[in-house]
Amino acid sequence: MGAATLLDELVDIVMKESASDLHLAEGRHPIIRVSGFLIPLEKYAPLTAEDIKGFFALFLPPESQQEFLKKKESNFAYAHKSGSRFRGNLFESIGRRAIALRLIPTRIKTFEELNLPPVLAEFSGRQQGFFLVVGPAGQGKSTTLASMIELINQERLEHIITIEDPIEFLFTPAKSIIDQREVKTDTPDFHTALWGVFRQDADVIMVGEMREPDTVAAAVTAAETGHLVLSTLHTNTAAQTVDRIIDSFPAESQEQIRIQLSSSLIGIFSQRLVPRVKGGLIPAYELLLNNNAVANLIREKRTHELNAVIETSSEAGMIDFNRSLAELVRKGEITPENATQYSTNPRALERMI
Repeated sequence: MGAATLLDELVDIVMKESASDLHLAEGRHPIIRVSGFLIPLEKYAPLTAEDIKGFFALFLPPESQQEFLKKKESNFAYAHKSGSRFRGNLFESIGRRAIALRLIPTRIKTFEELNLPPVLAEFSGRQQGFFLVVGPAGQGKSTTLASMIELINQERLEHIITIEDPIEFLFTPAKSIIDQREVKTDTPDFHTALWGVFRQDADVIMVGEMREPDTVAAAVTAAETGHLVLSTLHTNTAAQTVDRIIDSFPAESQEQIRIQLSSSLIGIFSQRLVPRVKGGLIPAYELLLNNNAVANLIREKRTHELNAVIETSSEAGMIDFNRSLAELVRKGEITPENATQYSTNPRALERMI
């Protein structure tokens, strides 16, 4: 069976089983991930080096293939003829090539459909500031950002620029103008694209991921100068996110970024996808709002106190992660065991449930 035919069959299985991911590697059966669990497709023989070579040619144009040979890793977006789109990564493992594909939904869901709090609409309505969606890989950060961007697109007359590696969700302009830029295709890197927005009359900027200090610095500057900047970071909690941003800068620059972050940050939303009792996944989340108390803690190097502020500030609109988990347990959405497994402070959670 040729690579294209095999891929057609595997994409069909991904869609039928509502899988989120497809894993392809030499010497292994194809594997899909459904509701967080990996399932080998054992009716297919383990993939051969020739199979992977065929997939390689399908996913990467010649220039990207050359880049992969140098770096041994490559990000890409792939549009299947069925209309399904995937975010992919090609890499090597013990000298053998492997591919991880993440399905990108064709329709952007609303906050309600995603079981996300309606307060996110308030951040989508802001005219300026820096808002982060954080969490480990595969926890729905890009989907949440896409919902925020789509809400702006449907309700506001704005110029939205996205900077992604690769482009994931495709937006259809409604009330807004939307320009989507892909790193390495439309711009050399996040940093260059971010500085470019100052000359592109942008109102809203979505950055796929905060990877380097230069990108963070440009994003914070954009937020300070009248733009709404939305982005993601691979961190576990809001407090950890602030520390990660500051610690990524050289010591001599950390005081300046503390001051800028304390004034430009509007919120940090941390989320995890937890297995649902009735099947599928449901988000549990934490929300830090940047009020005067939080800004002071950031400026005064007291970020270790941010968790306590979140826990005691529900009246101000903040959301504690453990309380979010406990509420899902009370509603019968998740089991106490899964709540404990996903909690960042299991002992505190035990007292709530």
